Amino acid sequence: MAIMKDNTNGTQSVWTASKPEFSSHSLNQSLNTDVCIVGAGIAGLSTAYCLSREGKSVVVLDDGPIGGGMTERTTAHLSNVIDDGYVEIERLHGELGARLAAASHTAAIDRIETIVTTERIACDFERTDGYLFQAPEPSAEELEEERLAALRAGVDVVQVVNPSLPALEPGVCLRFPRQAQFHPLKYMTGLAQAIERRGGRIFTGCHVETVKGGKPSRIETRSGHVIMAQSVVVATNTPINDMVVVHTKQAPYTTYVIGASVPKNSVPTALYWDRADPYHYVRIQKGAAADGHDLLIVGGEDHKTGQADDGEARHRQLEQWARARFPLITHIEYRWSGQVMEPIDGLGLLGRNPSDESNVYIATGDSGMGMTHGTIAAILITDLILGRTNAWTTLYDPARKSLKAAGTFVQENLNVAAQYGDWLSPGDVESEDHIPKGTGAILRHGIQKIAVYRDEGGELHRCSAVCPHLKCIVAWDAIEHSWNCPCHGSRFSAYGKVLNGPAKADLSPIET
Repeated sequence: MAIMKDNTNGTQSVWTASKPEFSSHSLNQSLNTDVCIVGAGIAGLSTAYCLSREGKSVVVLDDGPIGGGMTERTTAHLSNVIDDGYVEIERLHGELGARLAAASHTAAIDRIETIVTTERIACDFERTDGYLFQAPEPSAEELEEERLAALRAGVDVVQVVNPSLPALEPGVCLRFPRQAQFHPLKYMTGLAQAIERRGGRIFTGCHVETVKGGKPSRIETRSGHVIMAQSVVVATNTPINDMVVVHTKQAPYTTYVIGASVPKNSVPTALYWDRADPYHYVRIQKGAAADGHDLLIVGGEDHKTGQADDGEARHRQLEQWARARFPLITHIEYRWSGQVMEPIDGLGLLGRNPSDESNVYIATGDSGMGMTHGTIAAILITDLILGRTNAWTTLYDPARKSLKAAGTFVQENLNVAAQYGDWLSPGDVESEDHIPKGTGAILRHGIQKIAVYRDEGGELHRCSAVCPHLKCIVAWDAIEHSWNCPCHGSRFSAYGKVLNGPAKADLSPIET
């Protein structure tokens, strides 16, 4: 199960606007297979591809279309420059852990390039340099510490004093050679076709209700069909088969993106990042603007999911930030948002699901690096299923405990606990009369809280405001026209249909 767009509202990414066609299949019978994969995003399809090449029979299930979750909302940086920085990764995981993390992300980029070449996938894959700039308050010492930590991790990095490309911030920057970028949905379509050529089966519009490990594992769908598999991989951005444990180790954040038209070849192809908090990330997609110009893709302005509803303001701030650094911007063509799962110690949670049967695996904790973390998951989980040794197993083990990340663990989980105070707060408005068309709001009715959406025709749609996962109160997202859970990131359409886990059920409808 992954995010499935509600077609009546919401923003659109540049990738969705140019999404290639793929013939979907509906599940109409129960099946037996070697491996069942829940989720047709980057982690799910990459794992299915790797396993199908090893001769395993594979079934992929997804509530939405291929790549219809966060994969279509990525900015598709393919990088071994870890978001949290190598100084922090070395602090949390030691020098060996930092070296393994760097090696795994480098291997992920190489694996994507190999797949693109082998399967002849036309997805605009391109090697390019990445540039890391200091935060607005320059600190050459911090940047030098990051350079040295990256070198200790085995990452190729060069200090650049006067870069010949647009500078996000003045002063020195770091150049990381052999990063990459691509069109994620074109890549996903090519992956899906390659999986099916090898006998893999992909079913969309298929809502998974339960996942049970065992010999064999059992996956049940809302339509009543059952998949029996020797192994099962849950790759749904955040696990739908785990109620508590994994969700205490990561937190959902919403990030914002704009796509700006710039004259062709006016901005060199590269990946750009700064060290602000939250940081900004920039890249170019050649010829992707409607007028044939290049598209400058700029992201940032993150916040905890469901804990702010000022997306329009954040998009404006992104535009102001971008225009100050890229004055050739003519207009903004795309605005969208996405959700990233931030693990408490900076690295993905990839491998066997904690406190579960040994043949149940998860891939989550993308940490803003979903394209490479998803590919790492495919390599690692394939090895685990086949009984092969993998040097990354302990580093990414979802059951790991990090004492050095204990402060972040406490902070994030106290934040979750505080959200339950919404049960006692008043509603967003006093009555339904105050809800404009195309807008939603939370109302209090006695001890009950109701999520009310007034559609463009003026009709009201009422649901319980209680998230089915762990009973937090959802909040309205005005730019995506969705209800978002502020605790663990579940998302629902304006009409209450579940779009993103960990919730598996819709918001309960209320008739009056």
